[in-house]
Amino acid sequence: FIKDPYVLEFLDLPENIEGKESALESALINNLQKFLLELGKGFSFVGNQYRISTENKDYYIDLLFYHLDLNSYVVVELKNTDFDPSFIGQLQFYITAVDETVKKDKDNPTIGLLLCKSKDKLSVEWALKAINVPVGVASYEVRQYLPTEDEINKYISCD
Repeated sequence: FIKDPYVLEFLDLPENIEGKESALESALINNLQKFLLELGKGFSFVGNQYRISTENKDYYIDLLFYHLDLNSYVVVELKNTDFDPSFIGQLQFYITAVDETVKKDKDNPTIGLLLCKSKDKLSVEWALKAINVPVGVASYEVRQYLPTEDEINKYISCD
C-alpha cells in the first residue's frame, strides 16, 4: 500500500526548501489531484493542518486521508529533512489521536505515513521495530528534469 519513493515532480519546488514543511504542504494541497494519483487508488482527502485537541493544547496533522478500500484513516506527516527516529513518536501520537477522536467503530486502525527527504533503511527498521501501530516511512523525490534513459528503462519491461 505504501510505495517508495513518491515522485513529486509536479510540485515545481525550488531545490532548497529543507526545513520548510509548510512549502511542501502548500504545494501538495495546490496539486491535490496529482498527489492523490501519486498516492494510489483508494485515497480520499480529509484535510490539511487537521486539528486534534487535548485539554490544554491543539496539534495539527499535516495531511489526513481516508483509504476507501482499507476503511482506515491515513495520517501523513511531512518532513523536509532526512529521516530521524524521533519523527516516529510524533506520528504515533497523531495515529492514536485520530483513533481516539475521529475513527468510528466500523473503521480499521489508523495508518501512519511519514514522508521524508531521504531515509536510512536500518534506522527506519530500528525505529519501527518496537511500535505496534501500522506505520510506513517513504522518501519523496522532487524532479525538475526529464528522466534519463536508464530511469525510463527501469520502468519499461521487455518481456
